[in-house]
Amino acid sequence: MTTIGILGAGRVGTNLARALALAGHDVVVGRRDTSSPAGTAVQEAGVRVTGQRDAAAGADIVIHATPGDTAVERLSALEKELAGKILIDVANATQDGPDGLPGDLLYPGGSLAERLQAVLPATRVVKTLNTMLFTVMTAPGTLSTPPTVYLSGNDPEAKTTVSRILADLGWRQEWIEDLGDVTTARATEATVLLVPHVLRRHGFQPFAVSLAR
Repeated sequence: MTTIGILGAGRVGTNLARALALAGHDVVVGRRDTSSPAGTAVQEAGVRVTGQRDAAAGADIVIHATPGDTAVERLSALEKELAGKILIDVANATQDGPDGLPGDLLYPGGSLAERLQAVLPATRVVKTLNTMLFTVMTAPGTLSTPPTVYLSGNDPEAKTTVSRILADLGWRQEWIEDLGDVTTARATEATVLLVPHVLRRHGFQPFAVSLAR
């Protein structure tokens, strides 16, 4: 059994935690505030909750689901705990617009994934699941059009492992697109600029940025 640590206890982190636990993984959520109880859905799935440092230290694979604008500082402080592990980065680093939705990229000409790989040289960073509404991450088959999930990372073995985790979340092999090394995360992270326009027109309806063939 794989122990997966999820950093972040918001909608993205808890959604992933519940789905991965139900798929048979040992899941622990790392949160900054451990004083308040975890949500009912997470508790019922058998997910443990602890601090972020402990979650990173005790996991085989770590998923980063904290706000992207403060991620580099937060995760660089966990360099020792993350060394030798796969870090799945599902966040986007943006500056918010006046309505609180993404307004601009925080790292134009680069990406959050590249920044994380630079400050965590002993960690294998894989970017994925950042081009869709969070509900689609764990229920891709609910869309009327086959969705696409993208992989960016320097380590082929790490991406193979991440592909297996995606399969546990319901992603078919033909829906997984390996774009190449970590620099290709610039392309997928840039698609976040589509999101506010889609949400303003359609609300929080499930969607994914996908390839049509």
